Amino acid sequence: MDHVKKFLCSIKPTKSQQEMAKAFIPSAGCFGMAGVLALIYFTDWRLITNYIPLYNTKYPKPETK
Repeated sequence: MDHVKKFLCSIKPTKSQQEMAKAFIPSAGCFGMAGVLALIYFTDWRLITNYIPLYNTKYPKPETK
């Protein structure tokens, strides 16, 4: 396991690789947010979807007397 750690520590990204990684940050953020929203939508996570306008109308409201 120690040799793997040494190998990973010895890898240094080049300047162009660092620039490409910095350029990818906004795209990664958008893809990540889309993934989170898709997860919430498909799992129907009520804790979150109660606060989404129009989407929360599918839940029955408790009757108040």
